[in-house]
Amino acid sequence: MSIKRVGASSRVFSFIFSVLLLTGAKAFAAEETLKLQDLIREAIKNNPEIHMTASRARASEHRISQSMSLADPMFMMGYENEGTSNPYTFNREVNGMPADSRWMFSLSQMFPYPGKLALKGEMASRDAGSLKDLVDAARLNTIVRVKELYYDLFLAYTSIDLLRDKAALFSRTEDAAFARYASGMAQQQEVLMAQTEKYMLLEREEMYKQKIQSLKAMLGNVMGRDASAPLHGRPEKLPYVPYGQGLDELIKTSYEKSPLIKSREKMIGAAQAKVAMAKKEYYPDVTLGANYFARSSQFPDMWSLTATVNVPLYYKKKQEQAVLEAEASLQEVRKEVEASKLMAASALRDNYAMLKAADSLMALYKDGLIPKAYQDFELALAGYVTGKVEAITVVTRLKPLIDNEMLYWGQLVERAKAIARMESIAGIMDEGVTK
Repeated sequence: MSIKRVGASSRVFSFIFSVLLLTGAKAFAAEETLKLQDLIREAIKNNPEIHMTASRARASEHRISQSMSLADPMFMMGYENEGTSNPYTFNREVNGMPADSRWMFSLSQMFPYPGKLALKGEMASRDAGSLKDLVDAARLNTIVRVKELYYDLFLAYTSIDLLRDKAALFSRTEDAAFARYASGMAQQQEVLMAQTEKYMLLEREEMYKQKIQSLKAMLGNVMGRDASAPLHGRPEKLPYVPYGQGLDELIKTSYEKSPLIKSREKMIGAAQAKVAMAKKEYYPDVTLGANYFARSSQFPDMWSLTATVNVPLYYKKKQEQAVLEAEASLQEVRKEVEASKLMAASALRDNYAMLKAADSLMALYKDGLIPKAYQDFELALAGYVTGKVEAITVVTRLKPLIDNEMLYWGQLVERAKAIARMESIAGIMDEGVTK
């Protein structure tokens, strides 16, 4: 193939590549900006999990008054006939004598042993408070999920920007290869190598574009958006903000503010009330009844008052076992609180270590590896132009430059995600986005 034909092909490839980059860059520039705070507000407002948890908490509040109410009174109406030969003997005679038939009316009400209703109300109230804390936990989980997806979306857009920026460096390599080929100092293969590497950037860009669509779909799902209303726009630039809170302070805050821990601590109160309630079952309930008997005209009407008491005769198999069951459940809940605190502390240590590692790696990339990679590339390109190094050396020096910059931004995103998870675990909620 002649130098002229290679040059024409190279110019065609460069033109196509430039058109693709320009078209994509204009499309990116035209996109609106996605603001994290707006997405969080929308997610808190529309997220289905939050709505389900909130409905469950509201339902539990209606159980409080129910549990503290008396059982429904019982009303009884009946008829007592004298003899069997006549089906209705009221105000009639049987064998020449006035029949002693009667209509009977009875009203009864069961009264639990004093203190039982109050304990039932306390149990229901504690359960409702526990579920209300779970609503806050669902909000925090939603917030951290929105942040993680938002940061991943930012990284995908940033990766495309980096690929487009580095395409110019591959173009410089391509131009140098063509100049050397035109002067007879290089082979055609070096030109094709530079062009191939440049077009591989387009392949990576398309992969990131597909990832962007997937991330936006997942983000829309967390926000409770219908599939017919997809997200548009790109995230704002993620700044580096020093994190001032220490690990011990975060752990202490999580013990005090974490909705999950607070929910389980309220479950301890409910379990303690259940133990007290089980012990109250040793004492009998009383059912008071009032009865009225309407007799025939020859006999006076009658009335009576009754008191019925249940006798816990089988307390060894019933009430005593119920107390043991409630005490075992109380121990279980206490252990759950301890386990929740240990899990929170462990997760905070893990994410705090990620934060510190990200800080160190970012400093390494920014102050060491990236400047060194730029320097190596420029030296390699200069050496290639003068014929001191081969084309493969230039390409080899350029690839780490792209990788190091992507790793830098990747660590910035992982750092931001670690901070979001720590704030969620510690129960730190931005009041500005939850109202």
